[in-house]
Amino acid sequence: MLDIRQLQYFVAVAEEEHVGRAAERLHISQSPLSRQIAQLEDKLGLVLFERSQQRIRLTRDGRTFLAETRALLTHANRLESLGRRLGRGDEGGLCIGYLEYAMHSGVLPNALRELGQGRPAVHIALYNQQSDAQLEGLRQRSLDIALVCEPPQPDDPDLEAAQVLNDPMLLAVPKGHPLAEKQDIEPADLAQQRWIGVKHKESALRHDTLIAACAKAGFTPTISMEATEPLAALGLVAAGLGVTTIQQSLRHQTPEGVMLRELSWLTYRTPLWAAWHKINLRPLVEEFRKTLVSASSEMHGSATTS
Repeated sequence: MLDIRQLQYFVAVAEEEHVGRAAERLHISQSPLSRQIAQLEDKLGLVLFERSQQRIRLTRDGRTFLAETRALLTHANRLESLGRRLGRGDEGGLCIGYLEYAMHSGVLPNALRELGQGRPAVHIALYNQQSDAQLEGLRQRSLDIALVCEPPQPDDPDLEAAQVLNDPMLLAVPKGHPLAEKQDIEPADLAQQRWIGVKHKESALRHDTLIAACAKAGFTPTISMEATEPLAALGLVAAGLGVTTIQQSLRHQTPEGVMLRELSWLTYRTPLWAAWHKINLRPLVEEFRKTLVSASSEMHGSATTS
């Protein structure tokens, strides 16, 4: 394997055509410099210089070798610079798993926008996957960050997580509905309504938890229709087909014809977690993790005060 330092010495001698001047340029003595050049020639089995008492000149092979050496050193400098930028998290790539809710709520877009400021060279690959597939992707190291509805177990040997959102639920009713203008909505007001459920692909757990929260409040929703995601449910509400609940962070996506009301007594919330692998967290991954938590915290804070 070639020694980068010897190659740098070789270029200096070739450009100065004088060992003494090259030594001064490199801030070393002449004797060590001459030894390094001789060792390089021995290693290559190649005579790089024609030597005389007055000066030292490149051989024909030496000139060919000089051109390639300069190209190699240029690439080495670029590689070092790239490594330093990667070390600072300024370049590289991120593979991110996410749920639709992470996108619709603004958590993921906000964090990506924040990360991208000053890092135009970062490549982002997004994978819409269910939580269990994302967590497995973290274990296999095919994902850097996962955005999931349930975190890994606290004693998981490989993975860690932080909650990035814990969204209250709002009641969505059609405009003109009796509950749209009612001052205080009580649980009894919702008992006789036609409900549009949201059947999550993720698991039945979230649906069951919402039903349990409603029962705890004093009523059981009568679900007459089901949608596969919240925005579709809002479209059905706008058409006057029933009422539903949506996450507070989706309120900016409410279509015309829908009114949103707060239900302070409803304990159910929709969580979102960021998860990552404990070991060998690259600087860029760590930077995005911090950005994700910070951006989602700011967004959630502004949403609750609006």
